[in-house]
Amino acid sequence: MTSTVPAPVTRTADGSALQAVLLDMDGTLVDTEGFWWDVEVEVFARLGHALDDSWRHVVVGGPMTRSAGFLIEATGADITLAELTVLLNDGFEDRIGRALPLMPGAPRLLAELAAYRIPTALVSASHRRIIDRVLTSLGPQHFALTVAGDEVPRTKPHPDPYLFAAAGLGADPARCAVVEDTATGVASAEAAGCQVVAVPSVAPIAPAPRRTVVSSLEEVDLTFLRGLMIAR
Repeated sequence: MTSTVPAPVTRTADGSALQAVLLDMDGTLVDTEGFWWDVEVEVFARLGHALDDSWRHVVVGGPMTRSAGFLIEATGADITLAELTVLLNDGFEDRIGRALPLMPGAPRLLAELAAYRIPTALVSASHRRIIDRVLTSLGPQHFALTVAGDEVPRTKPHPDPYLFAAAGLGADPARCAVVEDTATGVASAEAAGCQVVAVPSVAPIAPAPRRTVVSSLEEVDLTFLRGLMIAR
């Protein structure tokens, strides 16, 4: 886990403040949700099982224990959760070692948040070993704090990861803007009391109170995120 001293909060004209921005990783900043599914398909094929494409929506965005556990139960594969976790992480690391495409708008948003010294955290259900590999492409300097799924008692969809990130940045969760791409991540951020921007990657996400849905990260900038605090 990386951390630095949080930068001062940035106040809007009416005195409200955006205190921090908390960003999901897979499918939000890096175009890797498809990588996870491809690896799952390949691993289970080696085990002699074909995955039903409809299961993709079940496993997307969730913690490894949930997605891997579901696939073991659904296929009846003769493998333990611990063994499967290693195979999936190994396969994913191999994939991102060959290519790691960033989502459109991600480099620009990260650069803007850094330029204005907005405290920013990376909050992912992926394990620490995966986050540290991805950070080499995203730039660890863009994040004052990173939170991995295997470092919190309960990961997404529970609120723990976002509550931990907000506390680590010294921010009020209600004054944090979260950017997520899955219903699981959105549920986690909303349970923590954050303002949420949903950029759906695999499955649709409907608008709701305290939730704004956009079609691309290219629609999200600092002015947009500050506006969420004014409208709350």
